[in-house]
Amino acid sequence: MKITLFAVLSTFYIASGFAQGTAADYARSKDVRENTRNNVYQIPQQITWSKDGNALAYRVRLRDAGSTFVLVDAARKTKVNVDAAALTTALSKELGKAIRLEDISERDFEVLDAQRVSFSAGKSIWQWDNQQKQLTKLKDADNDRNGGYWGRRWDDTAGEPITSPDGNHVAFIKNNNVYVRKKDETGKDAERRLTYDGSPGDYYSSRLYWSADSRKLAVYRVRKAEVRQLTLLESSPADQLQPKLQTRDYVKPGDALPQYLPTIVDIETGDIKAADPTKIGNQFSITPPLWNKSNTAITFEYNQRGHQRYEILELSANTGATRSVIAEVSPTFIDYSGKKYRKDLEDAGEIIWASERDGWNHLYLFDAQSGKIKNQITQGDWVVRGVEYVDEKAGEIYFQASGMKKGEDPYLVHYYVIGMDGKDLREITPEAAHHQAYFNASHKLFVDVYSRIDQAPITVLRDAKDGKIVMELEQSDISELKATGWQQTEVFQAKGRDGQTDIWGVIIRPSNFDPNKKYPVIEYIYAGPHSAFVPKSFYANPSGMHELAELGFIVVQIDGMGTSNRSKAFHDVAWKNLKDAGFPDRIKWMQAAQKQYPYMDLERVGIYGTSAGGQSSTAGLLFHPEFYKVGVSSCGCHDNRMDKIWWNEQWMGWPVGPEYIACSNVENAHRLEGKLLLIVGELDDNVDPASTYQLVDQLIKHGKDHDFIMVPGMGHSSGGDFGEHKRRDFFVKHLLQVDPPSWN
Repeated sequence: MKITLFAVLSTFYIASGFAQGTAADYARSKDVRENTRNNVYQIPQQITWSKDGNALAYRVRLRDAGSTFVLVDAARKTKVNVDAAALTTALSKELGKAIRLEDISERDFEVLDAQRVSFSAGKSIWQWDNQQKQLTKLKDADNDRNGGYWGRRWDDTAGEPITSPDGNHVAFIKNNNVYVRKKDETGKDAERRLTYDGSPGDYYSSRLYWSADSRKLAVYRVRKAEVRQLTLLESSPADQLQPKLQTRDYVKPGDALPQYLPTIVDIETGDIKAADPTKIGNQFSITPPLWNKSNTAITFEYNQRGHQRYEILELSANTGATRSVIAEVSPTFIDYSGKKYRKDLEDAGEIIWASERDGWNHLYLFDAQSGKIKNQITQGDWVVRGVEYVDEKAGEIYFQASGMKKGEDPYLVHYYVIGMDGKDLREITPEAAHHQAYFNASHKLFVDVYSRIDQAPITVLRDAKDGKIVMELEQSDISELKATGWQQTEVFQAKGRDGQTDIWGVIIRPSNFDPNKKYPVIEYIYAGPHSAFVPKSFYANPSGMHELAELGFIVVQIDGMGTSNRSKAFHDVAWKNLKDAGFPDRIKWMQAAQKQYPYMDLERVGIYGTSAGGQSSTAGLLFHPEFYKVGVSSCGCHDNRMDKIWWNEQWMGWPVGPEYIACSNVENAHRLEGKLLLIVGELDDNVDPASTYQLVDQLIKHGKDHDFIMVPGMGHSSGGDFGEHKRRDFFVKHLLQVDPPSWN
């Protein structure tokens, strides 16, 4: 009989009295959720400014007063708590049922001034005057706001007529072509046909864009492509006995895509100017057109399939010439979905543009006519994370950045102001923390909530010009949480695979932590290249990891190479290589942590994740079985050819090549050595659930033992409470070698 070191050590720990995963541990785990939810106070939520920028409000939990809204008069530097008891009593009376402050919708919440707010509750919009303690119904609420399925392809072959800016004409699509008529005229004789080459398979889109002078239309002629349908079986519908079949529009890597030809039509002369199709071939996408101020040209952004060329192009309404304004080209990928930024400064004839062309995400100032760089606005071995505001009059840019401060966690976001000439850089959020700013309409003031995962939030009102604190708003209170024995999350860094690059992550311990015990280590993984995922702001129980730790584990989360928000080279590790998932860095990081903390038992390492994390958690067992022994994967994209097109072609490239096979968990199912639990919702319309089913099929065919749970009626998730319970039980059984407490 083959006896592994893993089994021997597991038996030793149990015999030595170090057993974990008991009923008492499960009870404490349940308490952690409530403690971290209820014993944290004075952290502002739902921060909202008034339209004039002179007042703001936020929701907050107070230790002795429950939840309330705080109204702040920014001009007078005063704040007052809303009388929550009076408000909820009045609202309960109006609605005929008990209402809590938490029942007030965030969706329609507005600050009218320093004493009045409006909000939706029930089917109405209400106003509360805190000074008068008066509730007034303003109007009926618009409750019909279902956004629908994220991947739905809209039918743009027909649509409502579009009225010209001067109100004299309407443009519309008829029989796949563009028509126009005067607004006050009706009937067939009033219509003028402007195009004649539209057909059912090559039609003009109903998305029509008038020039400001009402003389021209920007339109797109569309070469149609068939849209793949995702088929889902709802096995246990609530309203009938028999199953239901559901379908979704769902385009996958390699599928044909529609192609768009930007076209300008002069409604007076009938003149048509179309873009040069050779300059926009093999499109992944083209953005809606933007007219210039002189109504002489449109610009649009062209994303070539494969995401290695992204370009601003201009089509002249006068000559029909198509010219490149700005072109981004990369031998790997252009992160159009996460880092693109464009701001046209028409009065100056300039464009502010984000690019990673020097190896870091920075801002550049381009001449809009020549397409040449006038100057690089930001530069250095750090990352622009976003642009908050461009003050064209002052010639300044307010932006977010991380990594500028040496020695600090390079993911912490700070806010800065810089001149468009790249000079006069100044920081307006100096504290060593992760900052989240909420600016008023004029961008003269902002609320700054700053914290770290290991530092509770502080909230202040700042002057946007210099960052000086105008008013202290809230100092969070976590004293009751600490009194429960809650262990603060630790930030840990170590060198990655190259021995030089710092890799950052967090370590979470149980409340009854004993350094003399040995603890299995469980990694929560999400390695999607579209961002970084280790929490930087304060969360008392990030992603429920403290609950899992309470069962007798050390839980970690790490951002390895291949994730975003660092250098371009750091990010490029993911290119056509999603199976890498930063594993060489993650393993090095955990080995470094174990040297400092010997109680971390790297002979018993588990891993779990959902969606892209579901793909990676299974990949850990398949490609690194010497390290990862137990895995739980939920709703995983186990083969990138099976998942949605935009996410997978962004990182795995086009055309669909052998890299897709090399990275496929399905194709590599024969590698499985450890213990694996797969969870999927049968109605997952984010990641095709067949991806999980195909993995199960291959595991069965290769005789690989595994566990599998399909949750009826569930969409894209970790499995809900049932799945969460099963995941914890799986780790307890296979990492602790303890039978979990009976559910029944």
